[in-house]
Amino acid sequence: MNLKEINKELSNKTPEEIVAWAIEQAKKPVVTTNFRPYEASILHATTSIKKDIPVIWCDTGYNTNKTYLHAERLIDALQLQIKLYVPRQTSAYRDAVMGIPHIDSPQHKIFTEQVKLEPFRRAMEENKPDVWFTNLRKGQTAFRDTLDIVTQDDNGVLKVSPFFYWTDEELDAYLEEHNLENEFKYFDPTKVLDNRECGLHVS
Repeated sequence: MNLKEINKELSNKTPEEIVAWAIEQAKKPVVTTNFRPYEASILHATTSIKKDIPVIWCDTGYNTNKTYLHAERLIDALQLQIKLYVPRQTSAYRDAVMGIPHIDSPQHKIFTEQVKLEPFRRAMEENKPDVWFTNLRKGQTAFRDTLDIVTQDDNGVLKVSPFFYWTDEELDAYLEEHNLENEFKYFDPTKVLDNRECGLHVS
C-alpha cells in the first residue's frame, strides 16, 4: 500500500468520501472518541457511511459534567454504537492515593497508564480493528504535523483522519450544516498543556 499516493489522492476528497474509501478497505473498522471539542464531526461523518460502526469511548473518569451531558446527547442523536472502556481503578481510589499528578511527577506516567493507555490497549485488543478513524488534525501538536490523512501503525492498522487538513472555522461550518452541537468544556487530566500529545498516537 503506497500511503503517499493514497494521501495525495484523498487530499482533494470530502471527509465523507475519505470515510467511504476507508470503509471499503476495512473488515473491522472502529472510530474512537473522547467527546472533546469537534468530535461530533468525526462521529457524524463515520456513522453517515456506516451506521453501525463501533464507537470506542475510553472515558478517563475525569470528564466535566458538560462533556458527559454532551456525550449523552450525541449518543442519542446519532444512535452511536458505544463500546465504553474505563480504567480498572476508580477515580475516587486514585484521588485518594495520588490525585492528579503534575506532569513532572514520577507518578504522572503511572496515572497516564491507568486512566488512558491501559483502557485504550484493552479496547484495541478486544476489537482488533484494521481501520481506526480518528479526529486528528494538522496543527494540534508537533507530532501530528508529521502525519497525514492516512497513516499505518506498527500493527498494520490504518489510521484515518478525514478532517486532517480542516480548520476550526471549517469544522464550525460543518457542525452548523449538519445541526450538530459542540462542547468546549473538556478536561484531559493527562495532558496538562493543550498542545501536549495524548500518548495514543505515538506508536
